[in-house]
Amino acid sequence: MHEDSPLAAAIDLGPAAVTAPLILDFLEWLEPGPRPYAEVMEAWRTSCPRLTVWEDAIDAGYVARERTGRAPVTIALTPLGRRRLDQSGRSARC
Repeated sequence: MHEDSPLAAAIDLGPAAVTAPLILDFLEWLEPGPRPYAEVMEAWRTSCPRLTVWEDAIDAGYVARERTGRAPVTIALTPLGRRRLDQSGRSARC
């Protein structure tokens, strides 16, 4: 493999290069509004240790768990997640 190839660049960047587009997919999926935690886990949980979309989005501060009163926990974009989605050009608001 040539050192200047896109594949070599992705390998050098590590797992973040693989999950970054998926994180944007996740943020885009949440854009219409908060979703129930159970729905998020059903759609985005994975047992692959190299595919950490959910964990990376939480760690980066792009999404947060929310609960109002006794309502079920929901997952929503944070202001930082909204900015990241807007900057990507993938927001419906763009």
